Amino acid sequence: MTQRMQNPAFAIANVGPALISLGQALGAARTGNIQPKLVLLTHVRTSQLNGCSYCVSFHSREARKAGETEDRLYAVAAFRHSSLFSPAEKVALELTEAVTVVGSGEMVSDALWAEAGRYFTQEELAALLLEIATTNLWNRLNAATRQQFHLKAAAAAA
Repeated sequence: MTQRMQNPAFAIANVGPALISLGQALGAARTGNIQPKLVLLTHVRTSQLNGCSYCVSFHSREARKAGETEDRLYAVAAFRHSSLFSPAEKVALELTEAVTVVGSGEMVSDALWAEAGRYFTQEELAALLLEIATTNLWNRLNAATRQQFHLKAAAAAA
């Protein structure tokens, strides 16, 4: 598969840096139950659902650097059937799927919202939703333009 163009976020002046700044602001806002490993799990799951191979590779490597285990990364696609994830993590991944997979009725059911509220504050839910939405944006840009994940470049950046 051939990359179609550079990432559109970087083809227009100031857009790429603005999106990166958004990600940095979200990172700085992480508190309480919204820890980096949880966010990275949602990034991986969103990327799997969207078929963004670049993002699956990128976020899986970032999760490993943050201390995530390979077993959990392998199991994230089947999180519902795994004992490796806490109830809060499972709810966050359910929310990830509900927000990412659109067009099948109500995105986030009242039951899921109530369950998420058992584990996360309103501020934490806001942060989680923004993380998921931002990942969806990057996934769609990368998948549409066939961005390629280059292992040599990733190793050099590490």
